[in-house]
Amino acid sequence: MAALLALILLILPAAAVAAPPNIVILFADDLGYGDLGVYGNPSIRTPNLDRMAFEGQKWTNFYVGASVCTPSRAALLTGRLPIRNGMMSAKNRVLFPDSLGGLPGDEVTIAEILKPLGYATEAIGKWHLGHLPQYLPTKQGFDTYFGIPYSNDMDKTPDAPKGPELWKHPKIEYFNVPLMRDERIVERPADQTTLARRYTEEAVRFIRQHKSERFFLYLAYSSPHVPLFRSPPFAGVSLRGRYGDVVEEIDWSVGRILDALRDEGLAGNTLVVFTSDNGPWLIFDEFGGSAGPLRGGKGSTWEGGMREPAIFWWPGKLRPGTVQDLGSTLDLLPTIAAITGAKVPADRILDGYDLSPALFGAGKSPRNEMFYWRGDKLFAVRLGRYKAHFYTRSGYRHRQATAHEPPLLFDLGVDPGEQWDVAAEHPDVIEKIRKLAEKHKASIRPVKDQLLERSPTALTSQAGISTKVIRLEAAN
Repeated sequence: MAALLALILLILPAAAVAAPPNIVILFADDLGYGDLGVYGNPSIRTPNLDRMAFEGQKWTNFYVGASVCTPSRAALLTGRLPIRNGMMSAKNRVLFPDSLGGLPGDEVTIAEILKPLGYATEAIGKWHLGHLPQYLPTKQGFDTYFGIPYSNDMDKTPDAPKGPELWKHPKIEYFNVPLMRDERIVERPADQTTLARRYTEEAVRFIRQHKSERFFLYLAYSSPHVPLFRSPPFAGVSLRGRYGDVVEEIDWSVGRILDALRDEGLAGNTLVVFTSDNGPWLIFDEFGGSAGPLRGGKGSTWEGGMREPAIFWWPGKLRPGTVQDLGSTLDLLPTIAAITGAKVPADRILDGYDLSPALFGAGKSPRNEMFYWRGDKLFAVRLGRYKAHFYTRSGYRHRQATAHEPPLLFDLGVDPGEQWDVAAEHPDVIEKIRKLAEKHKASIRPVKDQLLERSPTALTSQAGISTKVIRLEAAN
């Protein structure tokens, strides 16, 4: 009997490891590489994210698929560069409240590969992949949705002040952004001072409701994107001002979610990933974040626009430490497929890799390159430690790109701030990157531009969304 019990105890841990884990992705909006304590910020306190990094993995060369909101979100959920599915445009950089397009229905999301395995799925927060009914999360593999359909600075009202005054003294009523439950508006304008709290409460409720099932939770915070709103308990708490207050509230939210997983006994079978959609919006000065040692910010293909903080957490499963290998949000879909047994679509090109070797200490990340697209042009390519810029342009304000021949070349191992052009010293590296770029561009096929078409009636007549003010009787 004792021998049988010992055998059972040996078998149980192996079975637990083999069980497909729950998946939680926490996605900030416009958070910079240098905005967390564990990434070196001297003014913003992020104890929960710091602890998450110490217990898990902190990645230092982790990239998003684009330097602005809409295409970056498409890249994360599909594992495909947005140039492949029309979610990156030469004219419009993101979707707007009058846009007619969205993530095409034939694209396959993380939620959709997990549904056949019995996963409960919920999207919370900022969507920004199409607000018309056919593009909402409930049409992209998510059972339920609670959040805002696009950025929190959109739908500005006619009486909203112009210029810096709007960001220095934002008011809820200046932004007629709707808060949605599934496909129905429940509040308009959304009370942005309570969004982080309500997103968190919704996430905790979802975790507890589905604790006996497998689940996928995608929580995309609508902050620290401007305008900066925070709840009263976080007003004035940070040395970094209002921006720091907002980031510290996100940190509180992450802590609540991780505590819920611990309390429900789910921490050992839940992979949690925290990162951001793009770099800091530098044109807003103190109301934007910091890229730390990196050059540039949101909107640009400099490192500060697309290299992001990234933390992976799965107690007892991941190999804790700092990972300097390359990784990307593009890799999340194939990685999640590998660790859950989900099937990836075989009828299209995926731009992601399975990061399991690096996550579990079995080897290196298979990613050795990164492509930096802006609109319909490939601006830069990273191969190993070197990055070549064929074009450069600041994130905002400058209308024209600067072409470089030969391309600028930076050794990101020595020079992550991209200050010292070493092209003259490494013509062989430039030639390798040129060939890689040409091969990659040859794989891109023309598709419908989903960001191009816009109509002033899109929000009302096509989405069935009224522009009138809607008050939620019982805030979640």
